[in-house]
Amino acid sequence: MNKKILAFLLATLVIPICFAWGKTVDASLPPGNRVKDPYTLLRNSLPIDQKDLKALQNELEETSEALRGSRWPAINKAASRSKFLINNKKNQILQAIDSSKQDKAEKIYSSLKKHIEELVEEGSEKNKSSFVNVRRQSLKEIGDLEALLVQEDFPYEIPSKYDDLPRLLGRANIEIDTTKGNMNAIIDGYNAPLTSGAFIDLALKGFYNKLPINRAEEFFVLQTGDPDGPEIGYIDPETKKERHVPLEIRLPNQKETIYENSFEELGLYTETPVLPFATVGTLGWAHSDQDLNDGSSQFFFFLYEAELNPAGRNLIDGRYAAFGYVVEGEEILSKLEINDRINSIKVLDGSDRFKAHA
Repeated sequence: MNKKILAFLLATLVIPICFAWGKTVDASLPPGNRVKDPYTLLRNSLPIDQKDLKALQNELEETSEALRGSRWPAINKAASRSKFLINNKKNQILQAIDSSKQDKAEKIYSSLKKHIEELVEEGSEKNKSSFVNVRRQSLKEIGDLEALLVQEDFPYEIPSKYDDLPRLLGRANIEIDTTKGNMNAIIDGYNAPLTSGAFIDLALKGFYNKLPINRAEEFFVLQTGDPDGPEIGYIDPETKKERHVPLEIRLPNQKETIYENSFEELGLYTETPVLPFATVGTLGWAHSDQDLNDGSSQFFFFLYEAELNPAGRNLIDGRYAAFGYVVEGEEILSKLEINDRINSIKVLDGSDRFKAHA
């Protein structure tokens, strides 16, 4: 039986090119978001608004280009500004965090302050490798503080028409065990609650265990989640029907999530979603090329390749729902081939944020 698998519409401004699974065509990869680090993408997508902590985050992240060019005056200036922020904005940052989390926040802040001081020292000595390592630790601690800023109540409304669908009301950490090695990913239920909920539901059920990679396209995607037998998705044991998840995408600074419509259909040709397909290991929810809203169980890893990303239009963003990022072990993706298998997907943290329905 023919399998329903992901279809991509890949286009440039000059020559529109269509690419569907099961057909061999030449296609160019769509351009990605400027930010390519998965942790940065996840920090930027948190539903928070604390300008001082964001300013500190931006100062450190924007040293990337200066580091590549060894522009130490710019690096040292950013380190000094970061030190100023950490020394002078403590009250504003910590007061924004719930009182029940203050002890944890104080410990993280104290460690972050020490690391920022180390950054200033490493920058003055022009020690690039040490600066990069300390910056990585600092950004992780900033991410930990930002996570504490998120309110307990889920920040977005999910339409009642989807009450029967599972949802992830927050984030989950997962381990993906494959025949070529293990990867860890963060699943973002803040910005894709229904897509993430369907994925976590199936992972907890063991649905993905032993399923093969059913599509492996170099520089494009790896896809899995196609069950054995004639089915092409997850069959709900109660309804005996294939469960479908609507296309679900958030735009920055918008109150409502977009459901059941692509950016193209809404005329949003230049927008970038909160969770963009911008880095190796972006997790995307597959649907057929006939229906944006018939995704059921199959998902894909986006294989971003910077050198093949000319300036132009990215029609994957806004046509498919991204719902997380591989944060460790992304090198495994280049080793996986057709008929390699997902041994298991384990939910390491966040199952308490999963709900089987509204």
